[in-house]
Amino acid sequence: MKPFVRTKTISGIEYLYEVTPYKDPETGKVRQKTKYLGKNVNGVPVKVRSQGQPPKTVLSYGEFLPFNKIIADLKLDTILSEVLPEHHIWPLLTLAMNYAIRPRALYHIQSWFEGTHLNEEHPNLSLSSQSLSNLLSSIGNSAIHLGFSNRLIHQVSTSSTLFYDITSISSYSETINLLEYGYNRDGLDLPQLNLALIVDKQLGIPVMYDIYPGSIVDVSTLMNTAKKINSMGVRDYTLIMDRGLFSTDNIYELVENDLSFIIPPTSTLKSVKEAISAIHSSIDDPNNLKLYQNEPLFVKPITIEVGEIGLQGYAYYDQKREQQERTAFYKRLYDLSEQLKSVVIKPQFDTVVVFREVAKRDARYFEWSLNGNKFEISIRQNAVSQRVNKMGKFILLYRGNQTWDDCLSLYRSRDLVEKAFDVLKNDVDVMPVNVRTDSILRGYLFACFISLIMRMKLMRMMKDSELLSKCSVEAVLLELEKIRLMILPDGQKVMTELTKRQREILGALGVRA
Repeated sequence: MKPFVRTKTISGIEYLYEVTPYKDPETGKVRQKTKYLGKNVNGVPVKVRSQGQPPKTVLSYGEFLPFNKIIADLKLDTILSEVLPEHHIWPLLTLAMNYAIRPRALYHIQSWFEGTHLNEEHPNLSLSSQSLSNLLSSIGNSAIHLGFSNRLIHQVSTSSTLFYDITSISSYSETINLLEYGYNRDGLDLPQLNLALIVDKQLGIPVMYDIYPGSIVDVSTLMNTAKKINSMGVRDYTLIMDRGLFSTDNIYELVENDLSFIIPPTSTLKSVKEAISAIHSSIDDPNNLKLYQNEPLFVKPITIEVGEIGLQGYAYYDQKREQQERTAFYKRLYDLSEQLKSVVIKPQFDTVVVFREVAKRDARYFEWSLNGNKFEISIRQNAVSQRVNKMGKFILLYRGNQTWDDCLSLYRSRDLVEKAFDVLKNDVDVMPVNVRTDSILRGYLFACFISLIMRMKLMRMMKDSELLSKCSVEAVLLELEKIRLMILPDGQKVMTELTKRQREILGALGVRA
């Protein structure tokens, strides 16, 4: 049993004691041996006689415990050893852990590392800004990310249900060829690259990513990524995709390559509009009534023509969702109408521009005219009716052996990939990227990918233990940061005593301190 440090307060002064649990050979009960360490001075034990001799150091420790377990469980260090030189493995994992815990710039990593227990476990790592830049450049000049994904998928992934999506990564750099202007999903006026991400449903972690220049549209990336998945020997999987990837060309390619998929069609397709109109009067037939997660839902099998391909699918009608959408929509229309009426238009203003800037995406629902310097507003009934008639109704198309509830549950589970992008951009802090070369950028994204695996796996561990419903990932890491490792003057390593809350967290995560 590992020793820990206990604090006792005597006459208002804190003293630290090393407590070592042991099993009594006679009674079989767990007992404790206590050793006086010294007075508590800023968390460090200092004996009165030796106050002139400071302890060696106190190191950050607790926040690394879940990530050390994740590295071991997923065998990340083993997999990396198959694609990287030995001396590169822990610098990369250290960088990835920093991004997963609290991202810092490259030139701060060395100082941060020296205050962590990693410095004791992996001493003499070269983590200067220049060394890390060289490491990332070396990774970026290779296809290591594909080799790593290949081994990760074969090592731990179920690879049966894969979520696919794409996002934009922006940068201020003017020297990276991958960065080009295109459709920016974050609304930033910056050059970007497109990042495609594959997430394994069962594990809840990303298993592969791919990078494309920023001007390449979503529909051009799908098959390139699918070919790379196939080249890794992955078979019998189902791709779950959002409607942004729906196009006639993509459907043809998916069918031609015999791939199983689930995707909602874009509403601009003529056959989709006709299908929605056709089901409007019949979808709520009692014979179409199903129960999903204890809520009534109307479901009707349909076939939609995409080019010359007839795709099977299911039309869904959720009355509860329809009412929620109606309420939110009408409230937004009312608020916007009042806002438009209150606008005072100055003579130098372009009234069309003013109207569009205020109404934005809902401009099509209003008619307007000018009365002096004010808008007179009326609502376009036909446009509103068309929108309302679609509420609560949606279509999922599929290829493969999928039931109506398979399609629905799998598609609704795709929030995994949305969470992954959110973690990547807000927790790992991947954007905007400030690097100088294509190779460093590629290497940097690989380090972020490893970090994303760690962070998403921690989220899955917290969800499985119901810890995620009680607190956030950030709250857990902040609590664990309080656990410190003290290196005593004689070289002994002693962990500070665990609080009840810390024991509960580590127990829920299955982590041993």
